[in-house]
Amino acid sequence: EVQLVESGGGTVQPGGSLRLSCAASGFPFSMYAMSWARQAPGKGLEWVSAISSGGITSYADSVKGRFTISRDNAKNTLYLQMNSLKPEDTAVYYCAKYYGSAAVVGTTPTPTGQGTQVTVSS
Repeated sequence: EVQLVESGGGTVQPGGSLRLSCAASGFPFSMYAMSWARQAPGKGLEWVSAISSGGITSYADSVKGRFTISRDNAKNTLYLQMNSLKPEDTAVYYCAKYYGSAAVVGTTPTPTGQGTQVTVSS
């Protein structure tokens, strides 16, 4: 059974940083592309970033230059380093597994985890 457990969220002031983690199990993590997506209050799911099995990364324009996606295949863990956070980054953040080794830029599979709340507020 595929399990994805997000963690690392919290409340931070504008300009601050957070590092999200996604612990994966139940599938060969290194063979699959992964994504981060977020859902702000009252809005739909928004694709944020993706990384292929080979480490090729892509980002939404709204986070480019501020967020960095990475993966540690030895630990079966996906990360999202978020710097220069803005109030509009406030959302529940989810990780998701693509159906193959390549990411589909701009789209995300439906998340299956609980997500982790990120709140950016002064």
